[in-house]
Amino acid sequence: MIEIRKVSKEFEKNISKNKKIKFYADKDISFDVKDGEILGLLGPNGAGKTTLLRIIAGIMKPTKGEVIIDNKDYKKEELEIKKRISFLSGNTKLYKDISCVELLKMCSEYYDMDKNIVDKRINEVVKRFDMESFKDQRIGSLSTGQTQRVGVARCVLHDPHNYILDEATSGLDIISSQVILDFIKEEKNKGKCIIYSTHYMEEAENICDRVVLVNKGEVIAIGTPKEIEKQTDTTNIRDAFFKLIGGNKNEME
Repeated sequence: MIEIRKVSKEFEKNISKNKKIKFYADKDISFDVKDGEILGLLGPNGAGKTTLLRIIAGIMKPTKGEVIIDNKDYKKEELEIKKRISFLSGNTKLYKDISCVELLKMCSEYYDMDKNIVDKRINEVVKRFDMESFKDQRIGSLSTGQTQRVGVARCVLHDPHNYILDEATSGLDIISSQVILDFIKEEKNKGKCIIYSTHYMEEAENICDRVVLVNKGEVIAIGTPKEIEKQTDTTNIRDAFFKLIGGNKNEME
Protein backbone atom coordinates (compact mmCIF):
# COMPACT_ATOMS: atom_id res chain seq x y z
CA MET A 1 0.00 0.00 0.00
CA ILE A 2 1.17 3.51 -0.82
CA GLU A 3 0.04 6.49 1.27
CA ILE A 4 0.61 10.10 0.25
CA ARG A 5 0.00 12.45 3.15
CA LYS A 6 -0.29 16.20 2.53
CA VAL A 7 2.68 16.26 0.14
CA SER A 8 3.86 19.61 -1.21
CA LYS A 9 6.88 20.45 -3.35
CA GLU A 10 8.06 24.05 -3.62
CA PHE A 11 10.51 25.34 -6.23
CA GLU A 12 12.17 28.67 -6.88
CA LYS A 13 12.69 30.24 -10.29
CA ASN A 14 14.22 33.43 -11.68
CA ILE A 15 11.80 35.80 -13.36
CA SER A 16 14.36 38.56 -13.88
CA LYS A 17 18.01 39.21 -13.14
CA ASN A 18 17.38 40.26 -9.56
CA LYS A 19 14.04 38.68 -8.77
CA LYS A 20 13.03 35.17 -7.85
CA ILE A 21 9.66 33.71 -7.04
CA LYS A 22 8.61 30.53 -5.28
CA PHE A 23 5.90 28.26 -6.60
CA TYR A 24 4.37 24.88 -5.80
CA ALA A 25 4.60 22.07 -8.35
CA ASP A 26 2.43 20.04 -5.95
CA LYS A 27 0.43 21.38 -3.05
CA ASP A 28 -1.09 19.51 -0.12
CA ILE A 29 -1.73 16.27 -2.03
CA SER A 30 -3.18 13.28 -0.19
CA PHE A 31 -4.44 9.91 -1.39
CA ASP A 32 -3.69 6.23 -0.96
CA VAL A 33 -3.28 3.27 -3.29
CA LYS A 34 -4.40 -0.14 -2.08
CA ASP A 35 -2.86 -3.53 -2.79
CA GLY A 36 -4.57 -5.12 -5.78
CA GLU A 37 -5.49 -1.73 -7.21
CA ILE A 38 -4.49 0.33 -10.25
CA LEU A 39 -4.80 4.02 -9.47
CA GLY A 40 -4.56 6.43 -12.40
CA LEU A 41 -2.86 9.80 -11.99
CA LEU A 42 -4.27 12.08 -14.68
CA GLY A 43 -3.74 15.69 -15.67
CA PRO A 44 -2.28 17.99 -18.34
CA ASN A 45 1.38 18.82 -18.87
CA GLY A 46 2.63 20.91 -15.96
CA ALA A 47 0.02 19.56 -13.55
CA GLY A 48 2.70 18.21 -11.18
CA LYS A 49 2.31 14.50 -11.97
CA THR A 50 5.96 13.67 -12.67
CA THR A 51 7.21 15.66 -9.68
CA LEU A 52 4.78 13.79 -7.45
CA LEU A 53 5.80 10.41 -8.86
CA ARG A 54 9.47 11.22 -8.27
CA ILE A 55 8.66 12.05 -4.66
CA ILE A 56 6.75 8.79 -4.25
CA ALA A 57 9.72 6.90 -5.76
CA GLY A 58 12.17 8.58 -3.36
CA ILE A 59 14.06 10.47 -6.08
CA MET A 60 12.91 13.85 -4.72
CA LYS A 61 12.14 14.90 -1.18
CA PRO A 62 8.90 16.75 -0.50
CA THR A 63 8.99 20.24 0.96
CA LYS A 64 6.21 19.16 3.28
CA GLY A 65 4.31 15.96 3.95
CA GLU A 66 5.35 12.32 3.76
CA VAL A 67 5.08 9.15 1.71
CA ILE A 68 4.50 5.82 3.47
CA ILE A 69 5.04 2.60 1.49
CA ASP A 70 4.00 -0.72 3.01
CA ASN A 71 3.98 0.98 6.43
CA LYS A 72 7.59 2.11 5.95
CA ASP A 73 8.82 5.72 6.09
CA TYR A 74 11.51 6.99 3.70
CA LYS A 75 13.19 8.82 6.57
CA LYS A 76 13.86 5.57 8.39
CA GLU A 77 13.83 2.73 5.82
CA GLU A 78 14.71 4.21 2.43
CA LEU A 79 16.73 1.25 1.16
CA GLU A 80 14.09 -1.27 2.18
CA ILE A 81 11.39 0.77 0.44
CA LYS A 82 13.37 1.01 -2.80
CA LYS A 83 13.68 -2.76 -2.92
CA ARG A 84 9.89 -2.95 -2.90
CA ILE A 85 9.17 -0.42 -5.65
CA SER A 86 9.57 -0.09 -9.39
CA PHE A 87 9.73 3.37 -10.99
CA LEU A 88 9.34 3.70 -14.74
CA SER A 89 9.76 7.14 -16.27
CA GLY A 90 9.52 8.04 -19.93
CA ASN A 91 12.65 10.16 -19.48
CA THR A 92 14.84 7.24 -18.41
CA LYS A 93 17.65 6.55 -20.88
CA LEU A 94 19.06 3.07 -21.43
CA TYR A 95 22.64 2.16 -22.31
CA LYS A 96 22.74 1.90 -26.11
CA ASP A 97 25.90 -0.17 -26.51
CA ILE A 98 24.91 -3.25 -24.53
CA SER A 99 22.32 -5.93 -25.18
CA CYS A 100 18.98 -6.32 -23.44
CA VAL A 101 20.21 -9.33 -21.46
CA GLU A 102 23.39 -7.52 -20.43
CA LEU A 103 21.29 -4.63 -19.13
CA LEU A 104 19.06 -6.97 -17.15
CA LYS A 105 22.07 -8.69 -15.59
CA MET A 106 23.46 -5.30 -14.61
CA CYS A 107 20.13 -4.35 -13.03
CA SER A 108 20.02 -7.61 -11.08
CA GLU A 109 23.21 -6.46 -9.34
CA TYR A 110 21.68 -3.07 -8.55
CA TYR A 111 18.71 -4.82 -6.97
CA ASP A 112 21.06 -7.18 -5.07
CA MET A 113 19.14 -10.18 -6.38
CA ASP A 114 20.04 -13.74 -5.45
CA LYS A 115 22.51 -14.87 -8.13
CA ASN A 116 20.93 -18.33 -8.13
CA ILE A 117 17.65 -16.99 -9.53
CA VAL A 118 18.86 -14.20 -11.85
CA ASP A 119 19.06 -16.22 -15.08
CA LYS A 120 15.66 -17.79 -14.48
CA ARG A 121 14.09 -14.41 -13.74
CA ILE A 122 15.66 -12.83 -16.83
CA ASN A 123 14.25 -15.62 -18.98
CA GLU A 124 10.82 -15.05 -17.44
CA VAL A 125 10.70 -11.31 -18.20
CA VAL A 126 12.20 -11.78 -21.67
CA LYS A 127 9.40 -14.21 -22.48
CA ARG A 128 6.71 -12.12 -20.78
CA PHE A 129 7.51 -9.02 -22.83
CA ASP A 130 8.05 -10.94 -26.06
CA MET A 131 11.73 -9.98 -26.26
CA GLU A 132 13.17 -13.31 -27.44
CA SER A 133 13.81 -12.10 -30.99
CA PHE A 134 15.92 -9.12 -29.89
CA LYS A 135 17.20 -9.99 -26.40
CA ASP A 136 20.82 -10.17 -27.59
CA GLN A 137 20.70 -7.07 -29.79
CA ARG A 138 22.30 -3.77 -28.83
CA ILE A 139 19.68 -1.53 -27.25
CA GLY A 140 20.65 1.33 -29.57
CA SER A 141 19.44 -0.71 -32.56
CA LEU A 142 15.94 -1.36 -31.22
CA SER A 143 12.66 0.27 -32.19
CA THR A 144 10.83 2.60 -29.80
CA GLY A 145 8.40 -0.15 -28.78
CA GLN A 146 11.16 -2.69 -28.23
CA THR A 147 13.17 -0.21 -26.16
CA GLN A 148 10.16 0.57 -23.98
CA ARG A 149 9.60 -3.13 -23.35
CA VAL A 150 13.24 -3.44 -22.26
CA GLY A 151 12.70 -0.45 -19.96
CA VAL A 152 9.70 -2.09 -18.34
CA ALA A 153 11.54 -5.43 -18.03
CA ARG A 154 14.39 -3.63 -16.27
CA CYS A 155 11.97 -2.17 -13.74
CA VAL A 156 10.12 -5.39 -12.93
CA LEU A 157 13.07 -7.78 -12.84
CA HIS A 158 13.21 -7.84 -9.02
CA ASP A 159 9.46 -8.60 -8.75
CA PRO A 160 8.51 -5.46 -6.80
CA HIS A 161 5.30 -5.11 -4.83
CA ASN A 162 4.66 -1.47 -5.76
CA TYR A 163 4.72 0.00 -9.27
CA ILE A 164 5.08 3.71 -10.07
CA LEU A 165 4.57 4.04 -13.82
CA ASP A 166 4.91 7.37 -15.62
CA GLU A 167 3.63 7.35 -19.22
CA ALA A 168 4.48 3.65 -19.70
CA THR A 169 2.80 3.44 -23.13
CA SER A 170 3.51 6.93 -24.44
CA GLY A 171 4.36 6.92 -28.15
CA LEU A 172 4.06 3.14 -28.53
CA ASP A 173 2.29 1.17 -31.24
CA ILE A 174 -0.85 -0.73 -30.30
CA ILE A 175 0.91 -4.11 -29.95
CA SER A 176 3.66 -2.85 -27.63
CA SER A 177 1.10 -0.90 -25.60
CA GLN A 178 -1.09 -3.96 -25.16
CA VAL A 179 1.84 -6.09 -23.97
CA ILE A 180 2.51 -3.56 -21.21
CA LEU A 181 -1.15 -3.04 -20.29
CA ASP A 182 -1.77 -6.78 -20.06
CA PHE A 183 1.23 -7.11 -17.74
CA ILE A 184 -0.08 -4.32 -15.49
CA LYS A 185 -3.46 -6.06 -15.20
CA GLU A 186 -1.75 -9.35 -14.34
CA GLU A 187 0.26 -7.68 -11.58
CA LYS A 188 -2.89 -6.12 -10.16
CA ASN A 189 -4.47 -9.58 -10.01
CA LYS A 190 -1.44 -10.77 -8.01
CA GLY A 191 -2.23 -8.14 -5.38
CA LYS A 192 0.38 -5.60 -6.45
CA CYS A 193 -0.06 -1.88 -5.79
CA ILE A 194 0.11 0.25 -8.96
CA ILE A 195 0.16 3.99 -9.69
CA TYR A 196 -0.33 4.61 -13.40
CA SER A 197 0.19 8.08 -14.85
CA THR A 198 -0.94 8.68 -18.41
CA HIS A 199 -2.15 11.33 -20.84
CA TYR A 200 -4.48 8.81 -22.44
CA MET A 201 -7.80 9.32 -20.67
CA GLU A 202 -9.55 6.46 -22.47
CA GLU A 203 -6.73 4.08 -21.54
CA ALA A 204 -7.07 5.11 -17.91
CA GLU A 205 -10.80 4.45 -17.93
CA ASN A 206 -10.19 0.93 -19.22
CA ILE A 207 -7.39 -0.06 -16.86
CA CYS A 208 -7.76 1.94 -13.63
CA ASP A 209 -9.90 1.08 -10.62
CA ARG A 210 -9.79 4.67 -9.38
CA VAL A 211 -8.30 7.89 -10.73
CA VAL A 212 -6.83 11.03 -9.21
CA LEU A 213 -7.29 14.13 -11.35
CA VAL A 214 -4.70 16.85 -10.79
CA ASN A 215 -4.44 20.37 -12.18
CA LYS A 216 -1.91 23.07 -11.37
CA GLY A 217 -0.40 20.96 -8.60
CA GLU A 218 -3.64 20.24 -6.76
CA VAL A 219 -6.05 17.31 -6.61
CA ILE A 220 -9.41 18.24 -8.12
CA ALA A 221 -11.14 14.83 -7.93
CA ILE A 222 -10.60 11.29 -6.65
CA GLY A 223 -12.82 8.29 -7.32
CA THR A 224 -13.73 5.60 -9.77
CA PRO A 225 -14.23 6.82 -13.35
CA LYS A 226 -17.97 6.21 -12.98
CA GLU A 227 -18.14 8.17 -9.70
CA ILE A 228 -16.37 11.17 -11.21
CA GLU A 229 -18.50 11.05 -14.36
CA LYS A 230 -21.65 10.95 -12.22
CA GLN A 231 -20.38 13.83 -10.08
CA THR A 232 -19.80 15.98 -13.17
CA ASP A 233 -22.78 14.75 -15.20
CA THR A 234 -20.52 13.57 -18.02
CA THR A 235 -19.99 10.26 -19.82
CA ASN A 236 -16.18 10.02 -19.84
CA ILE A 237 -13.17 11.12 -17.77
CA ARG A 238 -11.92 13.55 -20.41
CA ASP A 239 -15.14 15.56 -20.37
CA ALA A 240 -15.29 15.30 -16.58
CA PHE A 241 -11.82 16.83 -16.28
CA PHE A 242 -12.68 19.81 -18.45
CA LYS A 243 -15.91 20.38 -16.62
CA LEU A 244 -14.05 20.41 -13.31
CA ILE A 245 -11.49 22.98 -14.47
CA GLY A 246 -13.79 24.96 -16.75
CA GLY A 247 -11.12 24.75 -19.45
CA ASN A 248 -10.82 23.63 -23.03
CA LYS A 249 -9.76 20.23 -24.36
CA ASN A 250 -6.49 21.50 -25.81
CA GLU A 251 -5.04 21.62 -22.29
CA MET A 252 -4.67 17.84 -22.25
CA GLU A 253 -2.63 17.69 -25.46
